[in-house]
Amino acid sequence: MADGGGWSTIESDEGVFTSLVENLGVKGVQFEELISLDADTIRSLSPVYGVIFLFKWMRDQAPTQTTTTPLDGTYDTTPPENLFFAAQTIQNACGTQAQSQANPAHRTRPHPPLLQRLHNRLPPDLRGEALSNSEEIRTAHNAFAKASPFVDETTRDANEEEGDAYHFIAYTAVNGTLYELDGLQPYPISHGSCAGAETGGGEDFAEKVIGVLQRRIARYPEGETRFNLMAVVRDLRLRASEIGDAELMEREERKRRAWAWENTLRRSNFVGFIGEVLKGVAGMKEGRGEFEEWVEKAKGETQRRLNRR
Repeated sequence: MADGGGWSTIESDEGVFTSLVENLGVKGVQFEELISLDADTIRSLSPVYGVIFLFKWMRDQAPTQTTTTPLDGTYDTTPPENLFFAAQTIQNACGTQAQSQANPAHRTRPHPPLLQRLHNRLPPDLRGEALSNSEEIRTAHNAFAKASPFVDETTRDANEEEGDAYHFIAYTAVNGTLYELDGLQPYPISHGSCAGAETGGGEDFAEKVIGVLQRRIARYPEGETRFNLMAVVRDLRLRASEIGDAELMEREERKRRAWAWENTLRRSNFVGFIGEVLKGVAGMKEGRGEFEEWVEKAKGETQRRLNRR
């Protein structure tokens, strides 16, 4: 990937996000993909420190300079000191920003040094600017970009209108309140009380956050399914070790090995390999005198597919 100085698009994937926060210095947590809006599933992963929600961004739902109230909930113009909120100022940085805001560091352990400095020294708008211009965070983020010799996502025009745009936001419970943390909004959004929030999500978190998400999804046209939800939870290997669950430990270790392999593939560019394979096949066909017949057959198959379309 060319180093264009920008932020590349990364996948909404539990292995990517877990590795990303670990590279940023957050330990003892992981991300778990949630395949349904089910309170029991969220509770089974307790403690749950927050959730990351990916959705198709719609212009008509974006805040404007005249916006005084969000579509759901209320702006908290004086959020608690231990709530990390940062305004998003750079395209494609929302994934890293969302997981930074949802991580449990503000409740259970110190932030990684860089995020702690941003939290202590800067207001939310400048936190976002500093985060977006951090070489350390940008490098960790871009390490999970899809490699391509043809398209450099870091140089994409910020005003580009082609294709659908997607956005990450976070929901977390702090000081007994459920917050929505969206870097495109001017303030954190409060969704009311959330009992037991200090224990890692609390008794009300699952029901409360699902209700908010359901109302948000209901604003989309019927049939829209392009959403993704991940929970930020305590490292499940720690739970397995504490309760002596060998089966859970082995399952989680297999998952980590799979994540490591998948992340290696994400960083790889296979165009050269594919080119060499094609050259080898072409050379074999030519050596057998079958090259022209092979090419004509391929042309015929392509034409038939086009005709069917």
